[in-house]
Amino acid sequence: MKKSIRVGAGLGFYGDAWEPVLASIEKGAVQYIASDHLAELTLAILQKDLQRDVSLGYARDVVPMLLSLWPAMAQRKVRFICNAGGLNPTGAAAAVRDAFSAKGWRARVAVVTGDEVMERLSGLAPAHMFNGAPFDAVRDRMVFANAYLGARPIVSALQQGADIVITGRVADAALFLAPLVYEFNWNLGDSAAAATTADLNRLAQGLAVGHLLECSGQGSGGNFGSRQAWKAIPDLAHIGYPIAEVSEDGSAVIAKAPGTGGRINFDTVRQQLLYEVHSPNRYVSPDVVLDLSTIHLEDLGQDRVRMTGATGHARPEQLKIVGGYRDGYKAEVTWGFSWPDAYDKALAAVEMVKSQLADKAVPHEALFVEFPGLNSAHGALAPLPDADALAELNEVWVRLVLRTRDKKAADSFGRLFPWMALSGPAYTCGFQGLHNTSELLGIWPALIDRAAVESRTRVEVLQT
Repeated sequence: MKKSIRVGAGLGFYGDAWEPVLASIEKGAVQYIASDHLAELTLAILQKDLQRDVSLGYARDVVPMLLSLWPAMAQRKVRFICNAGGLNPTGAAAAVRDAFSAKGWRARVAVVTGDEVMERLSGLAPAHMFNGAPFDAVRDRMVFANAYLGARPIVSALQQGADIVITGRVADAALFLAPLVYEFNWNLGDSAAAATTADLNRLAQGLAVGHLLECSGQGSGGNFGSRQAWKAIPDLAHIGYPIAEVSEDGSAVIAKAPGTGGRINFDTVRQQLLYEVHSPNRYVSPDVVLDLSTIHLEDLGQDRVRMTGATGHARPEQLKIVGGYRDGYKAEVTWGFSWPDAYDKALAAVEMVKSQLADKAVPHEALFVEFPGLNSAHGALAPLPDADALAELNEVWVRLVLRTRDKKAADSFGRLFPWMALSGPAYTCGFQGLHNTSELLGIWPALIDRAAVESRTRVEVLQT
């Protein structure tokens, strides 16, 4: 009988809902859950946590989530893989172990480290991978740098019997590829035996599965559709996250737990397949380069879609890193005006702010202006209503964001506004955010030789 493995989607970002994950465990017959908590922005958020408390720096929702899921997982022997460790996977594992110990629960928790490359970055001095800017431009302002690891250390953790695997910055889809490599003994091409064409195609199928599942509900009808099409997706309030039943040859059927909301069909699956893809012919991961253009999707009905045909090419010799550097400060204020002439009042208010910035010689690099409800979603691509329609708007809100390298300038931005409540344009609806300075972290993507990272990767399995 042909072996198959069922892998369910976990979270798609830090703060996502885990109730659908529980439905997959209880009703979806999954053996694994893979949960993606990290975006590049998330690492910036976690860095600010780490600056406040050295025990933090991880996605803190991992603890309450696992406390909620573990009873059902333990009963069904479901294993859990996540990159919630963020900038501090050891701290995340310790927090989970402490929480489980307090409950009297026993689990083997593995922690994967080695993605952190900050200490070595100055010696490597990698240029910006997109614009070629030299590393010296940010060298003294860097605060974190992490490489995207692949599936290998997770496979090692599973081989050592881990029930829960917590990693730092692992490539999203690799979280899902790892249990397939482990269960089917697929060749990752990182040992003496080079990966054959058949090996690479299987890995490509596994990576495509991961790409379809890494965004939680978006793979099962969430965030779906053009005009009116989204209305055909049933019961989003109780959406089921996607589940992949994968065979040894890599072929997969994408489904969801019975009785859950959402929709799995040709259109919802192909939308997710193209999500965040720059080049469909070359979707690069640490484990394999995936050609999405050869994939075949077959709608089987009843919320089931078969995926076959992915083509794989040899893995890259370099790994991507994501670094964060201090990039000044921002302060923002949102200000509302009511009819009549609400839009004209908002324009006049913006000019008053600009005048004050000039009069007071406030140092800043930019003043960003947008009108929520009119152009904040699509920016310059959003056509404004004609003059008559603008004049009749009930209310208009304007958002102003000051960007500056001077913290004092950011702190003082909110003080430019209150006096205009009585001395500015009439019928002010109110201010929001008069005192909310925050530090900006810029992102520095780069490439470094994989040997510089993988030689330091470690897996430790701990018993609670």
